[in-house]
Amino acid sequence: MNLESKIPEGPLAEKWTNHKFNVKLVNPANKRKYDVIVVGTGLAGASAAASLAELGYNVKSFCFQDSPRRAHSIAAQGGINAAKNYQNDGDSVFRLFYDTIKGGDYRSREANVYRLAEVSVNIIDQCVAQGVPFAREYGGLLANRSFGGAQVSRTFYARGQTGQQLLLGAYSALSRQIANGKVELFPRTEMLDLVMVDGKARGIVTRNLVTGKIESHSAHAVVLATGGYGNVFYLSTNAMGSNVTAAWRAHKKGALMANPCYTQIHPTCIPVSGDHQSKLTLMSESLRNDGRVWVPATKELAQKIRKKEIHPNDLSEDERDYYLERKYPAFGNLVPRDVASRNAKYVCDEGRGVNETGKAVYLDFRDAIKRDGEDVIAGKYGNLFDMYKQITGSNPYKEPMTIFPAVHYTMGGLWVDYNLKTNIDGLYATGESNFSDHGANRLGASALMQGLADGYFVIPYTIGNYLAGEKYEKVGTDHEAFKEAEKAVKDNIDKLLSIKGSKSVDQYHKELGKIMWDYCGMSRTGEGLKKAKEMIKELRADFWKNVKVLGSNEEFNSSLEKASRVSDFLELGELMIDDALHREESCGGHFREEHQTPEGEAKRNDEDFAYVAAWEYTGPEKPETLHKEQLIFENVKLTQRSYK
Repeated sequence: MNLESKIPEGPLAEKWTNHKFNVKLVNPANKRKYDVIVVGTGLAGASAAASLAELGYNVKSFCFQDSPRRAHSIAAQGGINAAKNYQNDGDSVFRLFYDTIKGGDYRSREANVYRLAEVSVNIIDQCVAQGVPFAREYGGLLANRSFGGAQVSRTFYARGQTGQQLLLGAYSALSRQIANGKVELFPRTEMLDLVMVDGKARGIVTRNLVTGKIESHSAHAVVLATGGYGNVFYLSTNAMGSNVTAAWRAHKKGALMANPCYTQIHPTCIPVSGDHQSKLTLMSESLRNDGRVWVPATKELAQKIRKKEIHPNDLSEDERDYYLERKYPAFGNLVPRDVASRNAKYVCDEGRGVNETGKAVYLDFRDAIKRDGEDVIAGKYGNLFDMYKQITGSNPYKEPMTIFPAVHYTMGGLWVDYNLKTNIDGLYATGESNFSDHGANRLGASALMQGLADGYFVIPYTIGNYLAGEKYEKVGTDHEAFKEAEKAVKDNIDKLLSIKGSKSVDQYHKELGKIMWDYCGMSRTGEGLKKAKEMIKELRADFWKNVKVLGSNEEFNSSLEKASRVSDFLELGELMIDDALHREESCGGHFREEHQTPEGEAKRNDEDFAYVAAWEYTGPEKPETLHKEQLIFENVKLTQRSYK
């Protein structure tokens, strides 16, 4: 299989402009003849559905939540990047492009990343026009703050509620089109299969999560905006409903899955408190602007803190190790997430971690409060501080927060070309469900940027290029392909319900998550990955013999929902292991202990691994086939990342 990235010719800064001129257009009067399915209503999905409907297409929008407002995008806290250079501190489109390429450890496609940086400036204007209440400076200009991996302030924010406010903006645009009759919304509906007709994506099969009814929906094109697969680890910062099913079912119909081992571990999460937890809570990376990360300078002091013999406020400056500031003086506490996370692991592995488990470090605002005053800090982070206090019982105004890395975002996803089209004609993937923009590590505040860039400014152009060459005739849901897909979905549901084993779905999910975290988490080894592969195989075999799914299909059945999703996670987990095992290098969030510098940093192998690993499903119990898209760097020099 030849992976054609469809990158336009010409200079980097002119590619997107020239491409927009050269794509085929659909006559405005003809757009109403085309149907488009958009699965997912987060930032990528809601913005895409609203924009496509605004253009005149007939859109069907699907979400498994009861409202688009409950999409996981709402949980994003700290901000959205854009190269506006309002601070006059040296930012530019090229600098945002460069920081993103470097932050991803040179494992992303130059053309896609430059386009992302280029359209970022338009996103802010769009959102302000929608009424998104971004923070403002005293003079009325939009405020900015810094995020990891950058030495400029380019992150726009609405306190610690940026994702929520942006989603409400996209939701308002979507609601307008629903009221206009151009978008038909299907809440509490989950996609369970992709329907192919003559090699093209022509619809989906869904399950109504309230009644259990299996239904088919046809269209001329399908857009997946279904988020990431971080919940394969069970404990993550993702909403508990977040899953991989839509993307995975498309993968099993032929869509390539790219770089699945690239997982982002976020450094500032509230530490695990016990076996009872089903998810973890994120503390925004924006806190690292004013908070200082540290641990006790010695194991003995850390042990006394864990035993509550001394309080962290009692330690003098000499007894504290501000390890990020010490090791990375140029970036300090604002190093990228993968670097901050690994270093937190290192100091905890040394025995200098705090709290009862020893798996935590401090994020301390003492100096910032002393410098700026409590009111100023509360104005920036007040809702985050309140959330932290409600969860932990500790007051971060008076004592340092405790934080520890946790699974947060997945850089891998469905392979797409420059047009965001998968290798299947008519099937597109946007936002976190594709692999395209972040390489091996995503910089903070770039997820919201990508989701809205794809939905508002990319897919409306590129999907038209495809539809312009498609006939108006619709494929009815009585077509044999839809009947076969419906039968396959029903057979899978019946199989799950018929097992009647002794172990709950959550038990299997927890076991899978522990395997993935232990062997394919913050660091990986060849030996550990091989062991994990065998463990997952055994777990998956046991799942199909001993899982206990309660109830029936013809009802609201959360046990069945989970079982369907976990069965996909079990298969995905094995592919993630294969991908991590084959990549004999360290880059970004993929840290193979066999490949590191003397200082413990990631050591890439550009000669052998400067490519996108795109995996093709070949059938049950068969090894997947690896396809490679070579990454060509013409505008940045491949160098060892340094934040010192």
